Amino acid sequence: MVDLSVDLCSLHMDNPVVPASGTFGFGYEFKDFYDINILGSFSFKGTTKEPRFGNPTPRIAECTAGMINSVGLQNPGVEHVVNHELPEMKKYFHKKVIANVSGFSVEDYAYTCALLDKEEQVGLLEVNVSCPNVHGGGMSFGTDAKSAAQVTRAVKAVTKKPVFIKLSPNVTDIAEIALACEEAGADGVCLINTLLGMRIDIKSRKPVVANKMGGFSGAAVFPVAVRMVYQVAKACSIPVMGCGGVQSARDVIEMMMAGATAVQVGAANLVDPFACKKIIEALPAECEKLGITAIKDIIGVVD
Repeated sequence: MVDLSVDLCSLHMDNPVVPASGTFGFGYEFKDFYDINILGSFSFKGTTKEPRFGNPTPRIAECTAGMINSVGLQNPGVEHVVNHELPEMKKYFHKKVIANVSGFSVEDYAYTCALLDKEEQVGLLEVNVSCPNVHGGGMSFGTDAKSAAQVTRAVKAVTKKPVFIKLSPNVTDIAEIALACEEAGADGVCLINTLLGMRIDIKSRKPVVANKMGGFSGAAVFPVAVRMVYQVAKACSIPVMGCGGVQSARDVIEMMMAGATAVQVGAANLVDPFACKKIIEALPAECEKLGITAIKDIIGVVD
């Protein structure tokens, strides 16, 4: 019998598989496909201080072994999440969830995290620092070590639960930014978020998505994600949640060997709503083939 359990700071999980934010909603759409309580946890829809309609359509472009999305953080706002989504979620998901938070200023992040930190169902906070910093000339918090650290400190000052900072891969040195977050008090980091991509309709000679560019995700980004997880896990002493292009149980094992304590599954959920279920069910057999009796033993085994 393979022990699939892992501990992500104070969040104990039956297995390391976590649907990524933006690909699983608030879990409601998936609960009729299978019992989502088999998941280790899930990261719910990215939440901001105010409700957001998101970017204009079209928002999605298909790519070879992946996709581009430019949804634009569409969500009902933190007040609605606290008063409606979380109470509803309690009816069908009986484990702690991961609250994904986005913002457009340091104050936004602190406000939203402070509210979600009070919620019993929230096991940890995942702070997405890949959004434009409109108070800083359009620079993304996640592409600047000082800005990422500033957000980390602000959130840690108003929260008690573990705080994981979700990092952007669109940088030269991912380890530098992860270290800055760790030094500012982050309890962990999550990586990678989407790469920046673009498609052009050669008939119309216009970008496929209305926003011109968007987040590139899917199987094609997996090697980049593994590389960055490895670099950050070696540089930092805080736990890493790996994310990016995960499609199978073998991908989960590979990412954990690179240094991830838990592994998020993103775009695969949009292709197959049973993706996470299939991965969880396949993990024990894949571990047995490799002589793994406790999956936590393989975290960061690669030198």
